[in-house]
Amino acid sequence: MARPKEFDEAKVLLKAMVLFWRNGYEKTSMQDLVDFMNIHRRSIYDTFGDKQTLFLKALQLFEEITEKTIEQQIRPKSSVKSAIRGLFEMTISSTDEKPPGCLIINTAVELTLHNQEIADRISKNFSKTEAFIYELLLQGQQNGELSGQLDLEKLAQFIHNSFIGIRVLVKTTDDRQKLQNIIDCTLAVLD
Repeated sequence: MARPKEFDEAKVLLKAMVLFWRNGYEKTSMQDLVDFMNIHRRSIYDTFGDKQTLFLKALQLFEEITEKTIEQQIRPKSSVKSAIRGLFEMTISSTDEKPPGCLIINTAVELTLHNQEIADRISKNFSKTEAFIYELLLQGQQNGELSGQLDLEKLAQFIHNSFIGIRVLVKTTDDRQKLQNIIDCTLAVLD
């Protein structure tokens, strides 16, 4: 009979996600995971598999948390401009549980050239985010907030690129005014 787990699987997966987010995949050793998750190495392997499998589960958790946050905090906004601002501002705040930057962007920079499975996953995530921005812009155009003359596909690509950029920049600066200026300039294209 299998021994019952002495840890909460969801909580330790969240810890793994935070550690990968802070350190990256390559800089996170199995011993780092053991120490930070506070469970035995054997428990990690038995519960989550090898390091890459654990990383993919952590990445999935990050995507789920982000989607839930977007559904609860961004999608309900009545204005496309406030929704896009909220999306950007969501990414520039950090806490102990939410390190600076973005696990998706960190992964894109670190691993996509070396791992096709991860590259495909990141590409799918980028496409989904760009489609969400396009959807916001379309709603803004339909409700009259945005000009009917705007090329929404190109605009969604531009805003998504700015969104990627700020998620990289937030790892290198804590200058909130600079980050807000970038958000303001990005949103100015909607006027």
